[in-house]
Amino acid sequence: MKVLYVSKALRVAAYRDKLRSLSSHVDIVGVIPEEWGDQGIEESDGSVPDVVSWPVRFHGHNHFHLYRRPGGLVDEMAPDLVHIDEEPFSAVTFQLTRMCRRRRIPSLFFTWQNLEKPVPPPFGAMRTYVFRHSGGAIAGTRRAADVLRRAGYAGELSVIPQFGVNTHCFAPDERARAAVRERVSAGSADLVVGFGGRLVPEKGVDLLISATAKHSHFRLVILGDGPQRAALEATARQAGVADRIHFAGHVPSLEVPRWLPAFDVLSLPSLTTKRWTEQFGRILVEAMACGVPVVASNAGEIPRVVGDGGIIVREGDASALGAALERLARDPGARATLAKRARTRAETRFSQDGIATATVEFYEQVLAGATGS
Repeated sequence: MKVLYVSKALRVAAYRDKLRSLSSHVDIVGVIPEEWGDQGIEESDGSVPDVVSWPVRFHGHNHFHLYRRPGGLVDEMAPDLVHIDEEPFSAVTFQLTRMCRRRRIPSLFFTWQNLEKPVPPPFGAMRTYVFRHSGGAIAGTRRAADVLRRAGYAGELSVIPQFGVNTHCFAPDERARAAVRERVSAGSADLVVGFGGRLVPEKGVDLLISATAKHSHFRLVILGDGPQRAALEATARQAGVADRIHFAGHVPSLEVPRWLPAFDVLSLPSLTTKRWTEQFGRILVEAMACGVPVVASNAGEIPRVVGDGGIIVREGDASALGAALERLARDPGARATLAKRARTRAETRFSQDGIATATVEFYEQVLAGATGS
């Protein structure tokens, strides 16, 4: 089986590890936009298959971009199946689905969308076309699958996270732990709390700063960047805790496994808005694979991802967040128990190899349906 896997997400090096896992089952070629806003393509470590970069129109726009003359690429590669790693209402999904239909090549799409929202024209019409002519769909979570069904999709459907975690790269690492803790000046008495993600209000990082201000033995390490960074740094200074908060900025995906083992706890206090709630929280499974327990809010999919690998608190409740972190600070035994559960959960439910196997099984199901139709 030859699969063309089209995904702007594959511009992130760690995500291309999925191609490595898939390549042990199928002949796979990854396709990414040649340009994407002001973001470059992260270089991989050479252990994953190469990807093809292809020119796009309107690069940097999630749901508006289109590939330039993609038929030439498809004709050259001659795949048995095209995996369109985009939402069904995106212009590029419509473009590629229509192209595949003309060539009688089965295609499937992916969705994370876990809130029911109106889809304005012309995107509603494009989604209807995609629903009608796709050979299958993958939903990242059960909630996303339910939203997809209620939107009218009636075809083949499987629930599989978009990307798993490489549990060999993301693993407990005492040398990395010691190096990072020295870098952030964490003493043996400190509870090192980590955060990873885009610095925007809905991620709730200000709640972590508040908790750090109230608990003098907390040290906070923030991986990521975004429009709220300057405001968060100002908040830390005003609260008098700037010396206990380390803003690491953007961390390349292949370096993240060197940071996470240093954390005693990973916290993701996400907040639901009218148009968004946490769809998965990849940093959660990466930390869990490193044997790091989680304290996170109950926003969106977080409780189902964390399971027994951490503690869930009500979103927006700064006191509950601080109390949960304090509980783990005072009870190393509880931390150790959660750490073991977190690692086991990552290995059994979210490993890259397991997700690749489930994805290939769905490929076979879609192709069988196309052959029988």
